[in-house]
Amino acid sequence: MAELNMGDFVSKAVRDMKPSGIRKFFDLIDGRKDIISLGVGEPDFATPKLVRDACITALEKGRTSYTPNSGLPELREGIAEYQHAEFKVQYEPGNEVLVTVGSSEAIDLALRAIVTPGDEILIPAPCYISYSPITQLGGGVPVAVETLAADGFKLRAELLAKALTPRSKVLMLCYPNNPTGAVMSYEDWLPIARLVQEHNLVVIADEIYSDLTYDRKHVSFASLPGMKDRTILVGGFSKSFAMTGWRVGYACGHRELIGAMLKIHQYTVMCAPILGQIAAIESLRNGREEKDFMVESYSQRRKVIVKGLQEIGLPCHEPLGAFYAFPSIAHTGLTSEQFAQRLLSEAKVVAVPGDVFGQGGEGFLRCSYATSLSKINEALDRMGQFLRTL
Repeated sequence: MAELNMGDFVSKAVRDMKPSGIRKFFDLIDGRKDIISLGVGEPDFATPKLVRDACITALEKGRTSYTPNSGLPELREGIAEYQHAEFKVQYEPGNEVLVTVGSSEAIDLALRAIVTPGDEILIPAPCYISYSPITQLGGGVPVAVETLAADGFKLRAELLAKALTPRSKVLMLCYPNNPTGAVMSYEDWLPIARLVQEHNLVVIADEIYSDLTYDRKHVSFASLPGMKDRTILVGGFSKSFAMTGWRVGYACGHRELIGAMLKIHQYTVMCAPILGQIAAIESLRNGREEKDFMVESYSQRRKVIVKGLQEIGLPCHEPLGAFYAFPSIAHTGLTSEQFAQRLLSEAKVVAVPGDVFGQGGEGFLRCSYATSLSKINEALDRMGQFLRTL
């Protein structure tokens, strides 16, 4: 009898999928106390106390049941109100809002609901690491659209136009951007919207960092003329309200698209956790002041880390959103992977190599400033010493 190889049972799509390049570095430092991490994309703040207290009260009252598949009605109403008040996009909470298990599930649902084998999904890069693997799981073809450091990593219409083919179906957006911190203005979006209209594309707009902008207000792609029905807007509470572990996100869009996503959601996870939904309701009702405090803190840290990186010899454009700096390390002669590995082993600082974020990321390093100023300053000192040894 032939030797049993359980790997033969794994689907080719999963077998060919690369493990997360971000998770790899987290695993290397697990349990170590001497490491300063600029790698994790997670607020260092605890979820606001009033939100935690609301959940403790709900738990004591026995609120531990399933919710409607699409989420608690009061949460969907709150999300619709928030999007209208903050970003000028109006949704019907009854059939245009879906509460999901984090924004990650919303992205997965959106791609699975739309993509058929052979469809091309346009993905501006560098970008968040999950878009291409999820596209491929559904038989889609990820197509990288180059963005340039010289443009502040904004998406430019002429580069998008070069990537378009008759098989193009979806434009995947992430602004404010992870990993670059790039932000698009209304004027930046207009030529992109024209291409979307002309080529009959659907847009998935990952706007999880919409509240984390500095010096200017976030412009939702769905707010542009004619774009609301073409756009699945993805948001959540993890980044802006320091609720990463609660796993609550959402998708807003045309009722046909949200209805298709709901079908998959019903069969896979049933509903988002009820306590997470209660926490999200409390955040929207009473947590905005603390959210604004956290955003101001990130803004201060942003200025410190960008100035510090430039002073130690790492060119860095100013991020206008999210909580990541994306300095260039190309002049060191090391690859992003080599630089990050040596930075960890020799300086005990974790940052994520830019190449894990796809095309255009090589030669850069993602440094999260969602950590304390004291740790940022210590990390900068260690990085400066490391650079002097090269």
